[in-house]
Amino acid sequence: MGLRTYGLMGVDWEERTNFDRLRRERLERAKRELGRSELGALLCFDMNNIRYTTATHIGTWAMDKLVRFSLLPRGHEPIVWDFGSAARHHQLYCPWLDGRSPAGISTLRGAMSPESGRAEDVAKKIRRELEARGLHRDPIGVDVIELPVLYALQAEGLTVVDGQQVMQRARLIKTQDEITLLNTACMMVDAAYDRLYRAMKPGMRENECVGLVAKVLYDLGSEHVEGVNAISGERCNPHPHVYTDRALRPGDPAYFDILHSYNGYRTCYYRTFAVGSASPAMVDAYTRCREYLDAAIGLIKPGVTTGDVVKVWPRAQEFGFPDEEAAFALQFGHGVGLSIWEKPIFSRLVSLDHPEVIEEGMVFALETFWPASDGWSAARIEEQLVVTKDGCEVITRCPAEELLVAGAHHYTVAGPLPATRETQSHRNRRPKKSADAAPVSTVVASAKNEGRRVRT
Repeated sequence: MGLRTYGLMGVDWEERTNFDRLRRERLERAKRELGRSELGALLCFDMNNIRYTTATHIGTWAMDKLVRFSLLPRGHEPIVWDFGSAARHHQLYCPWLDGRSPAGISTLRGAMSPESGRAEDVAKKIRRELEARGLHRDPIGVDVIELPVLYALQAEGLTVVDGQQVMQRARLIKTQDEITLLNTACMMVDAAYDRLYRAMKPGMRENECVGLVAKVLYDLGSEHVEGVNAISGERCNPHPHVYTDRALRPGDPAYFDILHSYNGYRTCYYRTFAVGSASPAMVDAYTRCREYLDAAIGLIKPGVTTGDVVKVWPRAQEFGFPDEEAAFALQFGHGVGLSIWEKPIFSRLVSLDHPEVIEEGMVFALETFWPASDGWSAARIEEQLVVTKDGCEVITRCPAEELLVAGAHHYTVAGPLPATRETQSHRNRRPKKSADAAPVSTVVASAKNEGRRVRT
């Protein structure tokens, strides 16, 4: 095990995450990829790209607003225009920006009237900075954008092109400190799963499971619990990707995906449990789900392609879907960093025809799914891993090599009920046979023939 996790505080007697190095190396990677492109600058509205290049963050409430923006001009330092007083905060507490944090506001996703001129103001600010550096005639790469802002930039004479691929390439290989933060984020989910496993029992609802997980993570220092998929019972197949208030029942399968952020770095981490017991069909589904996942992990090393990996996964038609688009993300892999879906992507939908080469320093998650033969149960397992020079290291450590059974075990006069059993009790009955005792069916038939009332 070459990767480390540390305490969650900063200390003077041990180097843990080096945030100065993190900021410097991320920006160097973005500058390098920009330099390799034909772009004169990168204009970012995506909060994760803004954070990668400027190391600023104003809370998860702003993630979907497209209200703040940053500019990385070729050969120059980044500028970030931020929301109201956040700009003043950066001037006070972000010395690495050296004052390059003026106030700026976009259209609030159209909430501000078009006549207010906010889109045009954004465009003028960008044009002014590019012109001052002689870059206004070069293409400007943008990650995501509102249409009024796009039109305003074009009206300023700027050529707008896709910049997302440049940022995706910059974020592809993780730095030492990014890997430490990703590993630490997984450690926190390890703890959440352990608490959840010990708490689950019949009557506990999916939303209660979500609340328990969120509390554990926030208590440990999570910055943002992006989501907790909590799926149980007959909701497991097909996978709905959202939790409800359904109560767990004896014999239920229950799988979860925990997505949260520690200092910006995220997890995508599925586990499947059985409540009280698991049916033979569920055990078989879990075993097959695990085998597909292990086959993929066993291939991971530098030089292998995403196409090589997805070949070991089943075709969509093998587990009940008409095509790969309909089954998308059930047998899946994706990069994990400041967001949960980064390069590289593993899917039979795209990877066979457009494979990507796996490199040392990538961090991604591989996840598999398999429906049970009973028609309603299913298993879902996911591991997050770091690519090393000669293989990979899995950083998700909640035990998953076999199906875990949560909840109280039940005891009978003959001892504990087995953990593998059908959910309907009559399917588990095995009448005891005695040499001098007639079969139950014979006794019942005899009683009926004699006119006696019997309970059957």
